[in-house]
This record gives sequence, structure tokens and C-alpha cells, in this order.
Amino acid sequence: MHEMSIAHSLIEIVKEEMIKNDVRMLKAVRVHIGQMSAIVPESLSFCFEVMTSGTELEGTRLSMEIIPLEGVCTDCERAFEIQDFVFLCPQCGSRNIQTIAGRDLSIVEMEVES
Repeated sequence: MHEMSIAHSLIEIVKEEMIKNDVRMLKAVRVHIGQMSAIVPESLSFCFEVMTSGTELEGTRLSMEIIPLEGVCTDCERAFEIQDFVFLCPQCGSRNIQTIAGRDLSIVEMEVES
């Protein structure tokens, strides 16, 4: 379960930001999870809750949004949402697709109480 190491990294990043910004209480963290990131949101949520239990981050809400997989055709330059992991341009049929969204995990917002 790689979600445990992801939760650990997420918590470490959040703690660093709290120190940098002199934040004492974190209410929520909002993350974007790319559809192709191979992260199971339910597992990440469970790991986050387990790892924050009994710490200063206990009770912090983890809010997740799944970001669809998007690509752009390098032949006709059309951008589109990739459905069912089929990397085929719907306009020209090319397989020369570059992914432009949906592969990453990113922290987009932290809700704090000072």
C-alpha cells in the first residue's frame, strides 16, 4: 500500500508549511489526485487519518478531488480528455498523445486557524 508513504509525505509537507507560516491549527487539506496517479483515495484517506491520530493534526479533514486524465495530440494539437486510458486522438486518430493533466498529486489548499 503505497498510500501510507504518500500520506506520510503529505503530512511532512503540511507540517513544514505550518511552521513556515506560523500556523498552529490545521482544519483541512485539499488535494488534487490525478486519475492516472494510481492512488486509491479511500486508502489515502484511511492512511492520513491513522497517521494523524493522536498528533497535533488529529481531526484535520482531507478533501480530495480526482483530476481527469487529459492529453494533447502532438499531430493535430487537439486537447481532449482521455477516456478509459485509450491514448488515441478523437479528431485525427493519432496515437502521438502527450498527457497534460491527471498524473500528479498536489496540495492545492490548506484551511488553517491561527
